[in-house]
Amino acid sequence: MRRVVSLFLPHWSTDRLRRKMQKPRPDGSASPRPLVTAIPDHGRRIVAATCREARTLGIQPGMTITKARAFAPELEVVDAEPEADFEGLRRLALWAGSRYSPIVAPDPPDGLWLDVTGCAALFSSERALLKDLHRRVAAFGLGLQIAVADTAGCAHATARHVPAGRPVTVEPGAHRKAIALLPIAALRLPHADVEGLRKLGFERIEQLIGAPRGPLAKRFGRELHRRLDQALGVQPEPIEPIFPEQLPRARRGFMEPIATADAFAQVIGDLSKDIATQLARAGTGARRLDCYFQRVDGQVQAIRVGTAAPSRDPKHLAKLLTPRIESIDPGLGVEAMTLVAALAERQRGAQADALENLGRRGPDLPALVDTLANRFGQRALQRAAPRASAMPERSVAIIPALAPDTNAAWSDWPRPSRILARPEPVDVVALLPDDAPRLFIWRRKRYRVTHGDGPERLQGEWWRDGGIEGETHLTVRDYYQVETETGGRYWLFRLGDGVNPATGSMRWFIHGAFS
Repeated sequence: MRRVVSLFLPHWSTDRLRRKMQKPRPDGSASPRPLVTAIPDHGRRIVAATCREARTLGIQPGMTITKARAFAPELEVVDAEPEADFEGLRRLALWAGSRYSPIVAPDPPDGLWLDVTGCAALFSSERALLKDLHRRVAAFGLGLQIAVADTAGCAHATARHVPAGRPVTVEPGAHRKAIALLPIAALRLPHADVEGLRKLGFERIEQLIGAPRGPLAKRFGRELHRRLDQALGVQPEPIEPIFPEQLPRARRGFMEPIATADAFAQVIGDLSKDIATQLARAGTGARRLDCYFQRVDGQVQAIRVGTAAPSRDPKHLAKLLTPRIESIDPGLGVEAMTLVAALAERQRGAQADALENLGRRGPDLPALVDTLANRFGQRALQRAAPRASAMPERSVAIIPALAPDTNAAWSDWPRPSRILARPEPVDVVALLPDDAPRLFIWRRKRYRVTHGDGPERLQGEWWRDGGIEGETHLTVRDYYQVETETGGRYWLFRLGDGVNPATGSMRWFIHGAFS
């Protein structure tokens, strides 16, 4: 199901100017002066946009500057810059597109569209995505309101007419109920149409939904019901994504619309070859790819994949994109496809892949990581790395799959392939001080030991600020490798040296098992 986010910036023009002028002060020690932008109008100047402080004082867009100064003599007036405002929105949209969704577009004069369909998994949930977007945009010093719904019209209306200090979520399938309670002005109609509907007694959208369409269409035109149908999801409202012009891209338009997975895969293969050629010419490799599917009804859908390392191998890039085709709803057909390398990095040249000794070069680890990460998520893919520590539970670090090598070497001491997150207590029969266990009971099951090796004594890390070593620095562990009657091999330790009670409690624990 489609999910669209509307990001509303109610004071975009003045917030942008304040960022440009570095006002207010970062420490918030002084309240900023009220700020408005002005445009000429028949020999006078009128207010085009207001800041939050000016709006609180009663200053509204359309008011003359002379009248506005009567509300706030200290009012700061700056000439409006509509082109700069739009360019700022475009830059903000490009930033959002690089982080949240491949389908992002400006919504002039004071908002953004984000089609986040299928993108919530990157942030674990839709709520987490909205929270991250809200926090980061607010950190720019911008006032904002965010809403998400099944339709662009419902998200737009909710963001502007349901004030809240946090993102507003219209649950899937509830957009009709949510839009019905909002005022007529939420449909993005001309002001004259809104006033005309009010004179006829229409205040809320729910009244308009059940009204006969013929008389209203004759008086107000087709725009009224077009906006209503878009908000209700009856008529599509496409979002045309934007991306930087300098990015490598390839496009295919079709004489006849296509709608099958095999056709999409064939086109993706061709587009990947075109992108790879452009990347090779620039000496770069793709780190993120966005593939856009333009349907005949105007809607645009997209899939996004990432790579763990720069790549310009067309077969590898196509292999990453093809499994994501199943998330695309072709509708009545797709009339064009575009592939964009949204993120690229420098990549050194390599010998041709057609060499005869290709099979002896070893596994392609980055390709494997890319396949797994795009299927299960980047955060779910990790690897173990050695870490300097005297204690076994601290000697292994979990790092990203393709993190730079730490140059740390694994210990030569024998360690079990499976180590428990926390050592578990066991009941043991053994001769003190240094004899290996003869029998132990773990998780209510009895294990008779046929062979034991040890002890290996670990003195602990007395230099640590916390933990057992920090509190009782004389604590030691005596580790034993034991083999049971059934062939299992386990790693047990005794807390203490078996002689001096000051070294430990003499209790036994199991810490792992050998394969």
